[in-house]
Amino acid sequence: MPPAPYFAFGTHPEHGFVATTANVPTHLAHWFLVREQFVPVLATPGLYRLTNPDQDGMRRTRQAVHDLRRHGYAVQADYSLDPALTPGPPHNPIAVHEYSERRSRIARAAASRSPQSGPALTTSVPSARPIPAKPTYAPTVHLTATATGRSR
Repeated sequence: MPPAPYFAFGTHPEHGFVATTANVPTHLAHWFLVREQFVPVLATPGLYRLTNPDQDGMRRTRQAVHDLRRHGYAVQADYSLDPALTPGPPHNPIAVHEYSERRSRIARAAASRSPQSGPALTTSVPSARPIPAKPTYAPTVHLTATATGRSR
């Protein structure tokens, strides 16, 4: 018989993607689920909803299921949210191509010189400072003894 699940993931008509906890300390469940971008539903203790479910919610929920299983927890998930049973959503190769094209344009712009700045500065050998001529006389230093201090 498989172990009782610590976490269960599914969909809710009002809250979207949700997770419930059982057989795990409340503070530990809260710690894990908050880091997986779930927030507690105040009206129902033990129920957590995914923040911003419209922003790639299915992938993020599947990732949470995967992460908790990787940490050794027994996790029950709906069929569509279980990464072990169903393949992930298809990748959009057009979007990936657009992102890589945008990154290459940014890299080219960063590597080139800005048209707003002036011409490129040239480097030349620094000019040598002239060394002042050696004085023809020896400077005289006058030392005076003070009688106010203590002798050594």
